[in-house]
Amino acid sequence: MPTPTPPDAPVGTRATVPARRYWALALVGAAGGLLSGAFGVGGGILMVPLLIVAAGMDQRRATATSLAAIVPASIAGSITYLANGQVDLVAALFMALGGIIGSWVGAWLLRRLPITWLRWMFIALLVLVAVRMLLVVPERGGGHVGFDLLPNLALFAIGIVVGVASGLFGIGGGTIMVPAFIAFFGMGDLMAKGTSLAVMIPTAISGTVSNTRAKLVDLREALVVGIAATVASFAGVAVAFLLSPEWSARLFAAFIVIAAAQLAVRAVRAQRRSSADAAPRPEDPDRADG
Repeated sequence: MPTPTPPDAPVGTRATVPARRYWALALVGAAGGLLSGAFGVGGGILMVPLLIVAAGMDQRRATATSLAAIVPASIAGSITYLANGQVDLVAALFMALGGIIGSWVGAWLLRRLPITWLRWMFIALLVLVAVRMLLVVPERGGGHVGFDLLPNLALFAIGIVVGVASGLFGIGGGTIMVPAFIAFFGMGDLMAKGTSLAVMIPTAISGTVSNTRAKLVDLREALVVGIAATVASFAGVAVAFLLSPEWSARLFAAFIVIAAAQLAVRAVRAQRRSSADAAPRPEDPDRADG
């Protein structure tokens, strides 16, 4: 009777396991890319948990892989929106500058502040944004911000808020940027989504470079996710143009509620872990008896 070989020894097994894994990675990327193109968000709020479940990654590696994958997807999506005249490059520039600074601040605060109450405040903000998206339907059209001083300063300030939130909570800024563009700068829904994707490009590239240096990303796996996300982002953009502003607002509000619920679950788990770590442990009975 032949001796059983280890699972990783046979060639057939080696070929089968990576193939299944890469298919799982591609499906995750496709889901994130569709979300990215349709709503102008990074897609990490969906890709990160799927990478954990489907690909067996830990939280940090899943976040880093998602960020790397969204680079090509954001580029492809923003180019498609730009080709249709739905990107405000000036607004994207000032928002991106604030976002880069804010991400540094957020990362710095993450190492120094107890963030439990910040998490819940951000979750409450997302819920309010979702309610507003349902009550105030954006218009399909919308103008550019231009080079006016006050609006550009406001964009820069909101970019800092977006960057801080990204650094603190590990999520993309689309859930904040898209409603802010619509509510405060009078953009239409398509212009807001396209501009949001353009803002994400430098932030995602910067974060991916840092994660690669820290060896948190398997570039081959990220490439599989990224290619699938890029292809799906074109379909997502097509969906965005087909949806009416009313349905676009409703679906985006639903997405924000899902994001808030996911963040709430993470916050509760973090609190439980903190409580468990802080709880006094009983003494060793052997030592007590001795």
